[in-house]
Amino acid sequence: MERKLAAILVADMVGYTARMERDEFGTLETLSTIMAELFIPLVERNQGTVIKLLGDGLLASFESAADAVACAYEWQKLPPDGADPIRFRIGINLGDIILRDGDVFGSGVNLASRLEQLAAPGGVLVSDAVYRIVGNRLPIAWEDAGTLTFKNIAEPVRAWRFGGSKAENTRRAQSEANLKPTIAVLPFHNLSDDPEQVFFTDGIAEDIITGLSRFRTLQLVSRNASFRFRGQEVDPAEIATALGADYLVEGSVRKAGSRVRISVQLSDAGSGSQLWSDRYDRELEDVLEVQDDVARSIVAVLPGRVQHDVADRSARKPEDEMKAYELMLKGKALRDGLNARDTAKARALLERAVALDPSLARSFMYLSDTYVIDLWLGLADSEAAGHVLHIARKGAALDNQDVYIQDQLGFAYLCAGHWQEAEAQFAKTLSLIQNEAESMAWCGYAFLLLGRREKAHCIVSEAMRLDPLHPPAIDWIMGQIEFFREDFEAALGLLMGEARLNSLATAFVAASYAQLGRQTEAEAALIDFKTERRDELMSRGIQLGEETVSSLARGYRTMWRRPEDFERLAAGLRAAGLPD
Repeated sequence: MERKLAAILVADMVGYTARMERDEFGTLETLSTIMAELFIPLVERNQGTVIKLLGDGLLASFESAADAVACAYEWQKLPPDGADPIRFRIGINLGDIILRDGDVFGSGVNLASRLEQLAAPGGVLVSDAVYRIVGNRLPIAWEDAGTLTFKNIAEPVRAWRFGGSKAENTRRAQSEANLKPTIAVLPFHNLSDDPEQVFFTDGIAEDIITGLSRFRTLQLVSRNASFRFRGQEVDPAEIATALGADYLVEGSVRKAGSRVRISVQLSDAGSGSQLWSDRYDRELEDVLEVQDDVARSIVAVLPGRVQHDVADRSARKPEDEMKAYELMLKGKALRDGLNARDTAKARALLERAVALDPSLARSFMYLSDTYVIDLWLGLADSEAAGHVLHIARKGAALDNQDVYIQDQLGFAYLCAGHWQEAEAQFAKTLSLIQNEAESMAWCGYAFLLLGRREKAHCIVSEAMRLDPLHPPAIDWIMGQIEFFREDFEAALGLLMGEARLNSLATAFVAASYAQLGRQTEAEAALIDFKTERRDELMSRGIQLGEETVSSLARGYRTMWRRPEDFERLAAGLRAAGLPD
């Protein structure tokens, strides 16, 4: 059996029994023909799968709620054939389904069938779950059908029906559902007396554009477009409007003798507020080396600042108004917390993002990662590892050049215990990384789990150098690396602040104190660990007695390739007072 989230469409012919009584052969012949020639190809054209024919209708599954609604809309808009045309009722629901032996089961299927039964002839009735995802993103005028009760379904269900057509263009509506923030990098100002330095200032801006273009979650204004404004006294807001940019990157270069100072800032194009700025002072021994180094440092920081700002804005929006990209970013921000409660919230948002736009590869990546975190925290069931790999492969199939998706595929292999495939995957990902500091750091963590702590330390150190404003998760990674390098003071320095994200971090804190012989602090940290661990389990409805090294091993031990690595942590926890 396979469990998945899907949009289910159930279609049923109106007046089937009466037609059969009048003309059994003609009814079956006509129905068979229109199914084969019209409706089955229509489902497939909208990326759906016909699960089964129902005699007088069909049941189909879609990975995207928008595709299911688009299919139903096109179905009911087909011109009538003949004086007594065949009409259908259609019901659509989004929910958890179970696939077994080519059929589908579950409450998600049952509700779609009940909705179909209440739909008007020639009409479509959808659940509120479908409406909240699709809403006004397709050219359909909706009517509220109220709250409905169904036999054998415990909770009332709010439903919506098609009410007509809007003038909006479908393609435009769908593209707006996946709108990415647009960045314009303006030519840097040459503040030196030497006009020959223009080539250097242009080179930095061009390298930043090239570097940012690698990030799949951003759109870049072309160099030719943004450089049109060189030397013009134009308000930045007007430039942003002309270029269609959400964010502006501006900078200046001042050369004095053998030294150069490069200043750069990121601003919100709408409000003009500065989101980030920095200054780089370098010896100008090798012009191209300095240009490459500074551009690389800037590119390592900028995408994270933009995504953080977009996620902050999205958090102030009602979730039912969010576009797929916004849902994905908010899900990522919650996932970055690396804790049980935020991960559960992230998964719900990311499942909606995938349903709304199944072409957004990063949504699959972050969704897969929520299961990885559960596995690390010992919160996942026995089927989670296979689920991780299935989702990660979907993301990789959509975009096999995105390094973030490539490293997530590696973690999927890790969770499944495919150690050799994982190591090869992370080596491949590292070879693709140029400026992606966060992806680099997670590759480093993977090598720690694979038992190569010195390689891990080297990789994560470089990531932290590239992005000095890195998120707490990278300190969480480095704290664990320092523990395995037996630098317990360094581990505590990294894990005692914002990087104490979950019970795993607290476990390393308690073990580090114990290894340093600071028993009172070790015992206090162990009490914190037990409290956090209990809260994590309770948030998922998991009941567990007294935490022991043995019970912890059932969740944590699978993280590390070498059993002796878990034993290092276990020894510290025993010394802190955790029983076997």
